Amino acid sequence: MGYQEEEPVIPPQRDLDDRETLVSEHEYKEKTCQSAALFNVVNSIIGSGIIGLPYSMKQAGFPLGMLLLFWVSYVTDFSLVLLIKGGALSGTDTYQSLVNKTFGFPGYLLLSVLQFLYPFIAMISYNIIAGDTLSKVFQRIPGVDPENLFIGRHFIIGLSTVTFTLPLSLYRDIAKLGKISLISTGLTTLILGIVMARAVSLGPHIPKTEDAWVFAKPNAIQAVGVMSFGDLFENYCRNDDLVTFGRFCYGVTVILTYPMECFVTREVIANVFFGGNLSLVFHIVVTVMVITVATLVSLLIDCLGIVLELNGVLCATPLIFIIPSACYLKLSEEPKTHSDKIMSCVMLPIGAVVMVFGFVMAVTNPQDCTHGQEMFYCFPDNFSHTNTSDSHVQQTTQLPILNISIFQ
Repeated sequence: MGYQEEEPVIPPQRDLDDRETLVSEHEYKEKTCQSAALFNVVNSIIGSGIIGLPYSMKQAGFPLGMLLLFWVSYVTDFSLVLLIKGGALSGTDTYQSLVNKTFGFPGYLLLSVLQFLYPFIAMISYNIIAGDTLSKVFQRIPGVDPENLFIGRHFIIGLSTVTFTLPLSLYRDIAKLGKISLISTGLTTLILGIVMARAVSLGPHIPKTEDAWVFAKPNAIQAVGVMSFGDLFENYCRNDDLVTFGRFCYGVTVILTYPMECFVTREVIANVFFGGNLSLVFHIVVTVMVITVATLVSLLIDCLGIVLELNGVLCATPLIFIIPSACYLKLSEEPKTHSDKIMSCVMLPIGAVVMVFGFVMAVTNPQDCTHGQEMFYCFPDNFSHTNTSDSHVQQTTQLPILNISIFQ
C-alpha cells in the first residue's frame, strides 16, 4: 500500500474569527491594564503631594528646600536601584521577600508595620484635607449658615467616606482605579494652573515676608521627612471664587487618591496574616475596619502638620533611606570602596539622624496649627479683592496700613 498524503485540515472560518476575537480582546485588556497601571503610578507619585511642597519649603527655607527636594529625589531613585540589586543578589522579586531573606522574620515584620503605617497615616491626612477643604467650599454657597452641621468637617469626612472612598476601596483589582487616577491627575494639573494664576494676580499685592529667602531654617530636618503633601489652600482667602473652585478640585483629588493608599494597607495585612490571599468576606471586613479606624482618627485630629511630620520621619525615612541600604550592605560582596557601598554607608546614618532628630523636633517643637484661620491679607484693613472670579480682577489694596496685632 502506498502512502497517501493527508490534506491539511483547514479550520472553519467561524473558528478563525473566534480565535482572532479572543486574541484582540486579550491585547485590548493588556493595553488597558498597562494604561491603568500608568495612571495609578502617576496618581500615587504626584497625587496631591505636589500641592504641599510649599509647606516643606517653608520649613527648610526656600533655597535649602529646593536643594533638599532634588537630593531626596536622587536618594529615592538610588534606593530603588539598591532594591533591584538586592533582589538580584537574594533571588527575590518583592520588597518584603528581600527583607525577609536578608534579616529574617523580624525584619519582615518591621517592614510590614512601616508599609502599613505609611499609607494608613496618609489616609488620615487625606481625610483631614478633604474635611477642611470642602467645608470652606460649601460655606461659600449662598444662604448657607457657616455653622451648619452638614457643612462641617466631621460630617463631610463621614459622608465622603461612605459615598466615595469606601466603595472605591472595595475594588479587588487595582487596575479598575485607572480612570479614577486619570481624573485625579487631571484635577491636579488644573489646581496647579489656578495656583499659578493667583501667584501672578495676587503676588505683587502681598507684602514680602522678612525671612522668605533665608537659605536654611532650623526645621530643615522635618522638611526632609514631610516632602509630601500639605494644605496649600489655607493661604488663600475664603471669598476668592477661583480659589474656591480650586479647593473643590483639591478635595475631590484627595478623595480619589485615598483608595490607592487603602489598597496598600490591605495588601500588607493580607500578606502578613492571610498568606497573600483574602476571601471576599475577609476582603470586605479588612477594608471596612481599616477605613473605619482611619476615619475615627481623622475626626479626632484636625492639625495636618504634625501628622505629615511624624509620617515622614518615622515611616518614609526608614523605608527610603535605611532599609534598602542595610539590605544591600549585608548582601553585596563588592569591595568597600565600591560606589554603591559608599553611598549606602552615607545614606544609612543620614536616615537614622533624620528619623531620630525629626521625631524629637516634631514632638518638642510642633508647628502652629492655623487650621481654619484667615491670613492677615484677607482682612479689609489689609487687603481686599472683589469679584476675583471674573476675567478682569479688580483689587483694592491698603498695604501701608497693616494691622500688626493680627500677628500677635
